[in-house]
Amino acid sequence: MRSIAGTRLFFSSLKLRPLAIASQTPRFSRFYSQSRMAPITVHNSLKPGSPVPFIPKADGKISWYACGPTTYDLSHLGHARNYLSNDIIRRIFQDYFGYEVNFVMNYTDVDDKIIIKARRQRLLDLEKEKPYTPEQLRQLVSKAFQAYAQSNLPLLVDEGQTVLDENNYQARKDAAYGNVLAGGTLTGEGKPGDPEAKIKMHLNNMDSAARSLQTSSGFDGAEDILLPYLDSLYKETIDTSDQTMFTDLTQKMEKAFNDDMAALNVLEPTAVTRVTEYVPQIVAFVEQIIQKGFAYEADGSVYFDIGAFEKAGNTYARLRPESRNDKALQEEGEGSLSKSSGGQKKRDADFALWKRSKPGEPYWPSPWGQGRPGWHIECSVMASDKLGDNMDIHSGGIDLAFPHHDNELAQSEAFFHQCGKGEHTWVNYFLHMGHLSIAGSKMSKSLKNFQTIQDALATTYTARNMRIVFLMGRWNDGVEISGDMRKQADNWENTLDNFFTNIKAKLAEVDVATDGVKDLALIGAGNSLVEDLEQAKKDLDAALRNSFDTPGAMQVILRLVRNANIYMNDKAKSANLQPVETVARWVTKIVGIFGLDAAAKPPYNGLGWGSSSATAAANVDPKTAIKPYAAAYEKVKADVESLNLSASSIQSALEHSPDTEFAEVEKSGEKDVEKLALPYLRATSRLRDELRAVVSTLGSDPQVKQAVLALSDRIRDYDLTDLGVQLDDQTDKPSLIKFVPAAKLIAAREEKVSLLAEKAKQKEEARKAREKAEEEKWAKAKVAPQDMFKNDPKYTEWDADGLPTKLAEGGEAVPKSQAKKLKKDWDRQKKLHDEYLAKFGGKA
Repeated sequence: MRSIAGTRLFFSSLKLRPLAIASQTPRFSRFYSQSRMAPITVHNSLKPGSPVPFIPKADGKISWYACGPTTYDLSHLGHARNYLSNDIIRRIFQDYFGYEVNFVMNYTDVDDKIIIKARRQRLLDLEKEKPYTPEQLRQLVSKAFQAYAQSNLPLLVDEGQTVLDENNYQARKDAAYGNVLAGGTLTGEGKPGDPEAKIKMHLNNMDSAARSLQTSSGFDGAEDILLPYLDSLYKETIDTSDQTMFTDLTQKMEKAFNDDMAALNVLEPTAVTRVTEYVPQIVAFVEQIIQKGFAYEADGSVYFDIGAFEKAGNTYARLRPESRNDKALQEEGEGSLSKSSGGQKKRDADFALWKRSKPGEPYWPSPWGQGRPGWHIECSVMASDKLGDNMDIHSGGIDLAFPHHDNELAQSEAFFHQCGKGEHTWVNYFLHMGHLSIAGSKMSKSLKNFQTIQDALATTYTARNMRIVFLMGRWNDGVEISGDMRKQADNWENTLDNFFTNIKAKLAEVDVATDGVKDLALIGAGNSLVEDLEQAKKDLDAALRNSFDTPGAMQVILRLVRNANIYMNDKAKSANLQPVETVARWVTKIVGIFGLDAAAKPPYNGLGWGSSSATAAANVDPKTAIKPYAAAYEKVKADVESLNLSASSIQSALEHSPDTEFAEVEKSGEKDVEKLALPYLRATSRLRDELRAVVSTLGSDPQVKQAVLALSDRIRDYDLTDLGVQLDDQTDKPSLIKFVPAAKLIAAREEKVSLLAEKAKQKEEARKAREKAEEEKWAKAKVAPQDMFKNDPKYTEWDADGLPTKLAEGGEAVPKSQAKKLKKDWDRQKKLHDEYLAKFGGKA
């Protein structure tokens, strides 16, 4: 660790010039640049409005700093939106336009949120070790319950009301916040947003605590209300000289974040930085800002002097000038622990560069006493250390624009300010990723209205599907994921899945697969699909140059694939598959560039989605890799032989050995497991095709026919499905062999079985309902019309046919209108009874 004086020398000698860029993966040499004259444009938050031309400092190179996570909790879909958008743009720069990108990202591992979470958890752990009686623990939870409501839900504890407890909580909640819970707003006007989401979050915490009190569950269910209460009582008693309390949390969350990014196929940064590794440099950076007159010390804290900065000719809040006086955002930027951090600021808007540490907070030495870095200063120091006094791109979520990014700009430009030389430009292009919203509210850890990336990938998304969803929207626009958006993404993915599967199967069928993208001139001018591909290349290039318009690019791909499907299904054209293959390879390259294929690597020269299992198997001995396919063939062969079928076509298929064909493929050096497996799959498929063909020749033996059909179905639905192989039956042609993820085929099989079972169940229920109705019909028909009214207590007299003539109530005659209706009922019953007599002959 450098001393403060040594750090001054470090900054002076370094002069904050960019470091050498790490070696990069091979680029595409701007293969797709249709016109080098067409500029790349980008939405730059420093110049609001239309996209502006992107001109990097150095030709072919880009320096880029991205704000990374604050490592205090698991990452959610809102983070995925941000980091996937960064990754997509970075990949387009690198792998489409051919730039070498030096991508630096930080981890914020010193922050108010980290301090609060780690400290509160430590206090809760200590509290659980105390020897509480059940009643003492109940009193503790009750006090925390009331304190939480007082701080966060004041309408529950209005003056004049009795003390809030678990028994009256529900009624008060409904009375005070029923409108919010029903989807309304606190004011009764407009649409619900963050304030309403926060109310719901607090009510959820109170609901859990109320149940805990009602069931005497102690700490269980009450932790969310106990954490702030215990912190208010004991926060200053925590010994923070041992910072493992904080680093244990941040290191755990950093690893979880990295695991999430790997699962989402996000490229690793060129370099990463952490605040805890930069504290001496931060101190030196702050000292220089003070020396230049743009900051001042106040009771152990150091604040940025916005007035002095602007007086020197600099601009403050260049990203969000309309927010510069927003006190709520200012307070959020300073952190919840900074309300009483000591010192008198010159003006409310001045922000902390260095914070005096209070009891219960981590601390480091500085010229102003023990303290810790402010939030914004970390990025200024770390980005400047890695990228110098000027960088091409700085990116982050739109919620960071003010005050975080505006304060970064101000303090960095103050650090590099030179009198008489005008304003310093620290960042050339600021890219802000749009929010991900849920029911009108920003997805946020603080609102607890989020789904973690881990949970999303385990339940509702695949990494590819999630990336497709975000590719469907503009990176700089807000996104609210809807059912329609998910359906659109699913349809796009399924269209490409089927296209890749079909073209690979058809190429394998005719054995014309090629290596690399075909020279279109060799395919033939005037081919409509070739013309479609050329237009698609131009359209996609234009979309990506237009501030990375991925929604437009995704539509270009979809149109081209649909045209290729039409071509492939046209019998007059499908004999020449080379144009379709060329399209498929180009589409494969583009989806690889977009990061949609975790199993593919630059330069993405394959065909279709890669397979992680196939990639792993490619490093295995070919004979070992194809064992499952060879085993399936041997099993099917033995089962066919056991049928003792005499047809010559069956015997010929049984005599054919796929081993010779496999040996030739292996000898060629082929490593693709799918191609290595094809000899055994073709042999298996041929046996099945021959079984199906001889069924009609098997005569009248139903058992043999049933056995042949059952084996044919088993081969298709189980033996091959379990290997990730789908057979499509074709008229007068061998079945088409398709490689499809086994999980997908098995899920489809189980769904089919489930649907058939449900259909059979419904059929059986309908049969029973018919039988019951029939039984009820004849039970009713058994009654003679003369007897149908005899037991009805509403009547006291009947005529010879059994029709009522006198009412029981009042002894009056049955009214004519009623008698008319009764006669109609009598006639119907007579007809039904006559049917009964005809069918059953009067049997009981």
